[in-house]
Amino acid sequence: MSRWENKYVIGLTGNIAVGKSYVRQMLQHLGAYPIDADQLTHQAMAPGAPAYKPVVELFGRFILNDEGQINRARLGSIAFAVPEALIALETAIHPAVRQAIGILVTRAKQSVIVVEAIKLLEGDLAQAVDAVWVVDAPADLQLRRLVEKRKMSLDEARKRIAAQRPQSEKLAQAHVVVTNDGNVEETWRQVQNGWEDIQRLLTPPAPTPTFAPVKPLSISSGLPTPVAQVQPTPVQTAPVAPRQAPTQPVPQPIQPLGTSPAVVAPAAVAPVTAPVGVATRVIDAKQPVIIKRGMPGNAEAIATFISNVSPRQVARMDIMIAFGQKSFLLATGKSEALVGVVGWQVENLITRVDEFYIVPELAKSDILGELIGAVEDASKELQSEVSFVVVPRTVGSELGSALLRRGYRLLKLEEIRFPSWREAAQEMLSIGGADVLIKQLRADRVTKPI
Repeated sequence: MSRWENKYVIGLTGNIAVGKSYVRQMLQHLGAYPIDADQLTHQAMAPGAPAYKPVVELFGRFILNDEGQINRARLGSIAFAVPEALIALETAIHPAVRQAIGILVTRAKQSVIVVEAIKLLEGDLAQAVDAVWVVDAPADLQLRRLVEKRKMSLDEARKRIAAQRPQSEKLAQAHVVVTNDGNVEETWRQVQNGWEDIQRLLTPPAPTPTFAPVKPLSISSGLPTPVAQVQPTPVQTAPVAPRQAPTQPVPQPIQPLGTSPAVVAPAAVAPVTAPVGVATRVIDAKQPVIIKRGMPGNAEAIATFISNVSPRQVARMDIMIAFGQKSFLLATGKSEALVGVVGWQVENLITRVDEFYIVPELAKSDILGELIGAVEDASKELQSEVSFVVVPRTVGSELGSALLRRGYRLLKLEEIRFPSWREAAQEMLSIGGADVLIKQLRADRVTKPI
């Protein structure tokens, strides 16, 4: 049972470059609240955050860049080369990260939480979760991902993998194993099966009605005495079974995940429902357009729509891969045909909207504002603090106007005070031929300080 009341918490782990973030994003699509502990680690080392000063004192000002921020590449080159240095770094950072995780879990509206942490099993966080999910991938694929996606040298990639706890030890402690070998369809199927397990565990059984005994006939009237109304028997929550890790690695792939016996249900957790903040929205009864959350089952329709309304030619598999990084909101018209698509993500408590497509005849309608509002609502349910929207200068006049009406303003980098916001803003401003607009979504910030 997790340490958080009324929450079912998944601890998601696995070694570097196995695809943990892809699985976390899949669980978010299904309705879980996602937490990236590694991103919180980065925030804990930001200037002014709790771990900044201890880390600089440990490793020296050599690790700082020109702006006084910790250069993670320099820090990593030391920490991953010397085991004692890595232990000291983790000791300085982990208390702040645990505090931030506690804040996010407590204020999340979702019943199911997924915490991604590469060091999950090395600390006390493993004892705080209800189930451990381990993502696995072939070793050669790990190396290729590090070299191609993270631009590491082959030698550096091997050192990073060697510095971590053996993947086999993590597999031995898993309740659920998800094999992520590059087949996105199969990975999605495994995640869905695991999610269905959780739904069954958290959905209480239907009450069994009991009937009051029928009283004998009344001698005075000759008519039966009225029978008492049916009363359901109160449902008692099943006791929590202690989590015990298997002694041997779980065979992979698990066939099926739905039969995994070690996923433990905590007491008094609300039933799993549809994803929060993405309810279907009907814009206008006279203009039958509905906004809803896109799912991988819509990948073909999304790819076809984007290819039809933009210069981009997109295949279904492109969208399936994109679902591992972002979410999509869909606007549908008559016969459920798509009339608008928005691609967006919440990462590090920051919303980024970088894809916006709509049929030309609806560009001046209220649908633009409603789509933006739907993104904001979904972002707030993910506790996002700020929203950035990329507006291409060639086609963005209507979108820009809709954003301004909803309280967005043109992004000016010199006005951004928070390091994580500034980093995200710099990345989005690097997109050529576009403006970026910004809107703060909430005043209270979990990262000030963590």
